Amino acid sequence: MNIIDSLEWRYACKFFDKDKKLSESQIDTLKKAFNLTPTSFGLQPIKMLVFDNQELKDKFFPHSFFQKQITTCSHMLVLCIDTVVDEKTIDTYFDLEKEIRGVSEEVVGEFRGQLKDMYNNKSKQEIEQSSVFQTYIALGNLMTVCAVEKIDACPIEGFIPEKIDKILNLKEKNLKSVLLLPVGIRTEEDIMSGMKKVRKPLKNIVINI
Repeated sequence: MNIIDSLEWRYACKFFDKDKKLSESQIDTLKKAFNLTPTSFGLQPIKMLVFDNQELKDKFFPHSFFQKQITTCSHMLVLCIDTVVDEKTIDTYFDLEKEIRGVSEEVVGEFRGQLKDMYNNKSKQEIEQSSVFQTYIALGNLMTVCAVEKIDACPIEGFIPEKIDKILNLKEKNLKSVLLLPVGIRTEEDIMSGMKKVRKPLKNIVINI
């Protein structure tokens, strides 16, 4: 099946088969895909929490407007931002680059300094907003991988981040939740699974210049 066929197969799953679980291999693929998502300057100011604990999913339920995907999914992916992105973050990245690529400080030193200056001139709100944008890039990447791997998913913005953060003790981890992505296997009870996609004609959404 080619990529377009896979994207046609994909839909925002409304109701997962609670008795069917994703394999460890499938979850590992999603973890690796998340890690390979491009981020600004490669700093990766984002994290993904993964769990299949039903008790936790049940706790999420009332704080995500009682959406069935929350409690019926195989696994829950929580996309978060780091609340601290500073000079240490930048140093960690460039030190890792030197280790992996075998380059010297002479190669990365100037850019290291430029990034530190750039981030020191940004407000905490600006840095967090930039990180939030990057979670959406990760979400798009994950949803495409899900489509290719025949993993059902449903992106969710409709939840109360403060409540989710408290349940997961994210403040202590210097994290904030941004998006939820329940994943699993669709059930035949979900009438949306067989419906045709409603999309504008290409000529009305793509502009050739």
